[in-house]
Amino acid sequence: MKKRIFVLNGHPGGTSLSKRLSEAYAQAATKAGHDLRLTHLHDLTFDPDFGEGSYKTLKPLEGDLKAVAADLEWSEHIVLLTPMWWGGVPAKLKGLFDRVLLPGFAFDPRQKRLGLPKPLLAGRTARLIMTSDTPDWFFRLAYGRAMVRQLRAQVFGFVGIKPLRVTHFSEASHPAPKDVERWSDAVAALGRAAR
Repeated sequence: MKKRIFVLNGHPGGTSLSKRLSEAYAQAATKAGHDLRLTHLHDLTFDPDFGEGSYKTLKPLEGDLKAVAADLEWSEHIVLLTPMWWGGVPAKLKGLFDRVLLPGFAFDPRQKRLGLPKPLLAGRTARLIMTSDTPDWFFRLAYGRAMVRQLRAQVFGFVGIKPLRVTHFSEASHPAPKDVERWSDAVAALGRAAR
């Protein structure tokens, strides 16, 4: 079944493993007949600081952030590729969340259930493809998969995007070429299946 897929490469650098994997996913999904939009965080120009804005006087969105919001609205499936840095996402990606996932667009604070705002982006699914130096077993046992829990519950889930499925490639700072090829193949398979 054909899907509308928004792929966001959340690495702030112009060349990265996340970029390579995002392009592998995008090419495979497009070749399989899915509608696809691909955005690289490093190409976006915006102030990541919510600053003096508030939920009553929102800071106006720059053109690049309006495009991201439009892509989120358009999508049925969202794929976020990001490295894990210091236990979380890169600062510019966090700034994108702060600036785009706003009341009236991503959630409605006036309508509450169990004290939580009504999510406005429901009906979409997501895939997180994360890279890190931390081996997956250690990430689970020592850190309780903290970054995944945050993204699943307090970012994607909070605005109604679920389930969030996770693919984690570890020891990614200096991977062997054969590992990069294997990871690219795995991501391409996800793209073909729109997963």
